[in-house]
Amino acid sequence: QVQLVESGGGLVQPGGSLRLSCAASGSIFSINAMGWFRQAPGKEREFVAAINWSGYITPYADSVKGRFTISRDNAKNTVYLQMDSLKPEDTAVYYCALDSRRYSIATARASYDYWGQGTQVTVSS
Repeated sequence: QVQLVESGGGLVQPGGSLRLSCAASGSIFSINAMGWFRQAPGKEREFVAAINWSGYITPYADSVKGRFTISRDNAKNTVYLQMDSLKPEDTAVYYCALDSRRYSIATARASYDYWGQGTQVTVSS
């Protein structure tokens, strides 16, 4: 069984930065793609960024490209989302997710099998 635990959310002013972390426990991680998604009130959960097992493939949503950076540390079973130049429209609950297929990369929500509980990010002055 895989468990994912996010941390690092909070309240930040527009233009500020936050770094989210997602710690994975269980028998798989280093060969699996990880993704970050977010869900704002009244909206569907949407893709933010993903990273393949090696860290060399990192697709991003157009809305965050150039501002967010996803990375991973396989030795620590942890994936990160560095969020810079935050905007009020980035306000959402952020979820990390794991794709149980080996050596994959995906941006579709349906491709991910395990999800964390989410962490709130609020961008407001």
